[in-house]
Amino acid sequence: MTTQEMHSKERKMAPAPVAVSNEIEVLRHQARVTQRVMRLNVEGISHEESLIQPQPAGNCLNWVIGHLVFAYELIFPLLGQKPVMGEGRLKPYARHSSPLKDSAEAVPLQELLAAFDKASERVDAGLAGLATKKLDEPAPYSPTNDPKETVRSLLASVSFHQAYHAGQTGLLRRVVGKPGAIA
Repeated sequence: MTTQEMHSKERKMAPAPVAVSNEIEVLRHQARVTQRVMRLNVEGISHEESLIQPQPAGNCLNWVIGHLVFAYELIFPLLGQKPVMGEGRLKPYARHSSPLKDSAEAVPLQELLAAFDKASERVDAGLAGLATKKLDEPAPYSPTNDPKETVRSLLASVSFHQAYHAGQTGLLRRVVGKPGAIA
């Protein structure tokens, strides 16, 4: 069965959209959709292919996936969750880090994918246990240096950030020579 046929079958088998009743459920839904999009986009890509750099500039697929894990790990304390990989291992994937040019610095793609899946589970569990009243509290940090950052605005920014980079995985899939995964 071709990838196109599989995706067509998935669309036919997909459940009806889920009604979400509150902000936290919206965030959980967005995280699940982001994970699904990213997983579709990396299907069939090897570790070596994940290191192909887009030209003339940008980060490779391996970096983007590691960066997604890195971003989730930053919010784990807020969500009462433990790190999956830890900052040290993910240092090459931090915000504003240099593009990965040395494959020795890269975490193997399959390890990053497993870490992203585990991180996604922890984000979902952490959000599920988050009290709605916590959303109005000051955030522990602000990616934009906003002194008025709240947990609500931080989680919304992280949700957007993850979706933005998941979209990049679709473009990077084409950079490595694979057909689009989402019709």
